[in-house]
Amino acid sequence: GSGSGGGAAGGESWYLALLGLAEHFRTSSPPKVRLCVHCLQAVLPRKPPARMEARTHLQLGSVLYHHTRNGDLARGHLEKAIPQFEDVKFEAASLLSELYCQENSVDTAKPLLRKAIQISQQTPYWHCRLLFQLAQLHTLEKDLVSACDLLGVGAEYARVVGSEYTRALFLLSKGMLLLMERKLQEVHPLLTLCGQIVENWQGNPIQKESLRVFFLVLQVTHYLDAGQVKSVKPCLKQLQQCIQTISTLHDDEILPSNPADLFHWLPKEHMCVLVYLVTVMHSMQAGYLEKAQKYTDKALMQLEKLKMLDCSPILSSFQVILLEHIIMCRLVTGHKATALQEISQVCQLCQQSPRLFSNHAAQLHTLLGLYCISVNCMDNAEAQFTTALRLTTHQELWAFIVTNLASVYIREGNRHQELYSLLERINPDHNFPVSSHCLRAAAFYIRGLFSFFQGRYNEAKRFLRETLKMSNAEDLNRLTACSLVLLGHIFYVLGNHRESNNMVVPAMQLASKIPDMSVQLWSSALLRDLNKACGNAMDAHEAAQMHQNFSQQLLQDHIEACSLPEHNLITWTDGPPPVQFQAQNGPTTSLASLL
Repeated sequence: GSGSGGGAAGGESWYLALLGLAEHFRTSSPPKVRLCVHCLQAVLPRKPPARMEARTHLQLGSVLYHHTRNGDLARGHLEKAIPQFEDVKFEAASLLSELYCQENSVDTAKPLLRKAIQISQQTPYWHCRLLFQLAQLHTLEKDLVSACDLLGVGAEYARVVGSEYTRALFLLSKGMLLLMERKLQEVHPLLTLCGQIVENWQGNPIQKESLRVFFLVLQVTHYLDAGQVKSVKPCLKQLQQCIQTISTLHDDEILPSNPADLFHWLPKEHMCVLVYLVTVMHSMQAGYLEKAQKYTDKALMQLEKLKMLDCSPILSSFQVILLEHIIMCRLVTGHKATALQEISQVCQLCQQSPRLFSNHAAQLHTLLGLYCISVNCMDNAEAQFTTALRLTTHQELWAFIVTNLASVYIREGNRHQELYSLLERINPDHNFPVSSHCLRAAAFYIRGLFSFFQGRYNEAKRFLRETLKMSNAEDLNRLTACSLVLLGHIFYVLGNHRESNNMVVPAMQLASKIPDMSVQLWSSALLRDLNKACGNAMDAHEAAQMHQNFSQQLLQDHIEACSLPEHNLITWTDGPPPVQFQAQNGPTTSLASLL
């Protein structure tokens, strides 16, 4: 256009031309950011109308924020856009507070969002979006009380503006935080209300199903946190059916008529991974380890595909949680070397994100502690668990670590003082610190193990029968197998061979179904000794052969794991995960040359 722009139409045309060109450069593959910025900057010297000027500052701020590292310049443009018109003002406030958070100026971001929330009540979409954003900010700062209050405000606002869908999203998000805070008295009525809202809402089928997935994921994780592996099954089944329904629905881009409805919880592909993830959590807790393996493989393949196109941090969180569960499975099935390499993979993921590391450091040290037990490095196991206890504030994880540390002290046999004080803190008969059925059953087992080592057999039997009662009630296969084989051992020591056999045979069957390598090793040794004592030479020989095979497999795996350079991780107890691993004895040797 000519210099003066030749009236309103001319003014509009040069602006639209520059805007079109800028958008062309922004959406090129890869984006031509410098040229896009040039086009937008060319708008400003021509003194466009105030609304155009504000929108241009917003667009410049947005492009610089998303595509460059030039935070100062982005901030300058966004700050100029803020005092302007409604639609520009809220978007600029939202972006600017994201920028402040990236620069660790959270305290500057909060008042900015609060002010924008205050003045956006006439604009439902932005009012809801800014409430979600501030709630998320408080959540990242671990201030869950403020976050819950904001989500409550959002739910009430959504109800008033006639958006039951977004009301459900606010309430489900609040339910998730209440579960994280263990406020179970408040969670139950809230989830009941959510269930009613979701069932009664008649809208876009994909949105309805995704609300159901959110609702069911909260229910399933609530059961799993409580260690109720059997009770969760109907919910888990519903969740799996729900995700199948979603995958058959077409994602029609029908825009809701109510602007407050313009939200969705998670993309369809992320929901699929999440359902795989909770299925793995269930299989691992219940002791269906081959099933856990199958679903982990599916989920990790899906994650790899998604991560090529999407750098959303939630995908790395999913990946780390999946690996944490499969590592525990590998240690049980006798694949220590693979577990160790996967622990190293978790370290690498945590190196890329400080937030991921701060959220998973305690779990990482706990896994290393479990690995140390499996390769019989008890001093290192103790150091890892002690580090993990220092880093966690999560009650269930704390109880899990203490239970495993107690097992280390029992094996070491000379740590009675420390052991007594630990056992007092996880006393299953009196003030048990968490509501988890599974952890309480495990605490009875640890008591039984300790009594067994002290030769107090009747007391040991009482504790182990409690474990059996609890583990049978909720299908906790591994605890059932461990309790049976230990009871079998006690009866064997007491000379009651028939009763011993009644325990060890089902223990062996269950252990091979899981499969739990160390329980198989233990059971086969006991079967060999039992049959020898009863004069069954053939059966004793067969059991001895089995024991020999298990020993050989475990020994090979042990040698392979300890010769990996990653084995050095067992000495890391401080700071971020180490980057490089050096082999302990020169270069790593192949297993063939070691045997």
